[in-house]
Parts: sequence; C-alpha cells; structure tokens
Amino acid sequence: MSQTAPSDGNALRTRPEEAALTPGSAKSLLLTILGELVWPTNRPARTGALLHVMKGLGLEEQTARQAIARGAAAGWLRAERRGREVSWHLTESAKRIFEEGSRRVTSMVRTFDDWDGTWLIVLVSIPNSHRSARKRLYTGLTWAGFGNPAPGVWLSPHPERRQEVASLIGQLDLIAHTMSFRGRVSDIGLDEKRIVASGWDLDAISQHYAQILAALADAHPAPGDDMLFTHIRMISEWQRFPFSDPHLPEQLLPDWIGRQAAQRIRDLRAQWLIPVRDRWAEVNADGEEP
Repeated sequence: MSQTAPSDGNALRTRPEEAALTPGSAKSLLLTILGELVWPTNRPARTGALLHVMKGLGLEEQTARQAIARGAAAGWLRAERRGREVSWHLTESAKRIFEEGSRRVTSMVRTFDDWDGTWLIVLVSIPNSHRSARKRLYTGLTWAGFGNPAPGVWLSPHPERRQEVASLIGQLDLIAHTMSFRGRVSDIGLDEKRIVASGWDLDAISQHYAQILAALADAHPAPGDDMLFTHIRMISEWQRFPFSDPHLPEQLLPDWIGRQAAQRIRDLRAQWLIPVRDRWAEVNADGEEP
C-alpha cells in the first residue's frame, strides 16, 4: 500500500509518528469504512464513494476495487445497480460482525477492575489433518483475548467468552482435539506475573501504544477529506487493538497505556464524528461512478 497523498491541514501523516497509524490491509480498511460510515447510517454506499476514501488513504484503485469485490464474495455486501451506478448494501452477516466488533473495541476503554481471578484455559492440539485451521484458530483466540504462554496452551481472564471460543472450536472441527478448564493459578510452577509475561509481548504492545499517543497528541486535521481520512486511519488502528491487547485486569496490569490510547481515540472520535459523517454524506451523494 502506498503512502497517502499530501493534503492541507495538520493531519497525522505529516508527522514522523505516522507509521503508528497505518490503515492496515485493504480488507481491514474496507471493514473500517463500512463499520464507521455505512453501518450507522443504514444507507448504501456508492462504489465511487468507497473508492474515494480508499484511494485517499493510499490504496491503488485496482486494489480497492478488488477489496470491494471480495467483500461481496465474503457475504458482507449486496450490490444494487442503477444505470452505470453501483451501490452496496450491508448484509445481515456484516451487521452482526459490526455489532460484535463494536462492543469488543469500545470495551478497551473500560478499566477491568472487577476480575475475580478466574482464568479460562484452553488446550488445543492441531493434528496434521486440521493444520489449515491453525491461522483461523490463532486469530480467533487472540481476538477473544487469549494469550499463548506455551505451545498448545491458551488462557484468558475473560471466562465469559466461553461460548465464543466454543463456537470457534466447533467451526474448525477441533472439539475432539480440545480440552478446557476454568480456575485460578496455583502455587505450582510459574506465578501469575510470569505467565502473563509469557502469554503476551506487553513491551512491544506498550511501545506501539506510545507511538499512537504521540501521533494523536496534537492532531488537528482540516475539515473535509483531511479529517475524513485521518479519522478512518485512527479508527482502523483502534479496531486492531483487540488482536494484540488482551484487556488484562487492573490487578495484573495497573495503569495500562492501552486504556489511555483507547480513551484518546474515543475522545477524538467524538469530536470529529459529525463533520466526518457530513463529509461522507457529501461524497456518497448521488453521482456518476468514476
């Protein structure tokens, strides 16, 4: 993905810390646009409007079009053609993705200070016959807040997500290769602090959050496309938080910088949301597709 073209205003991309706020893959960027701009309005998005934002964030047009086509093939989007114009409606499947994802992402702001010390432990052995499921398993467990302190061992301080994990294991046909337990850490072997250090690379995550906070410290994008693109880049970054940050309890990770980063993004989102959606409405107004 190429760099975003320059524009007026004090956008994040004008500073050295821009690398902390890269918008991610074409797929993740499209999901951000759909979830932040299309889903809340319950209105379809023109192809031209989607391309305007994706190209404004540095994607080549062909790559952006491929992402839209793949989104349709994945069942997120349904096309509606009116003459030369094509608009895209969100499917019910996509709406469920956004509902669940929105809850998980916004929860990163909450101080987790009511933990009772219970862990959910999942032991998974992936046989050769199921090795194609490895990536989906790791991605799903990481999104659910699980760490991987030892091969085949996954644990999370969020036992309330048991059903989410059970559904994932069932979809991947790994029930016969999985065991799970709930309980507290005992005094045999590693203590809780060392288990946490083995399960997550908190130093690397903390450094990344510091870069994000530096990039957002003095963010004042100009109204219009500058604010629209900066906003989507920022939200795209926020939506990736749960894939690396387990949202650990306060007693395990007090004053966690991740909550500061999430709060900063939430505050800026509140400031920018109305002008950003107004600009999106202008871009998405009826017109000829480029």
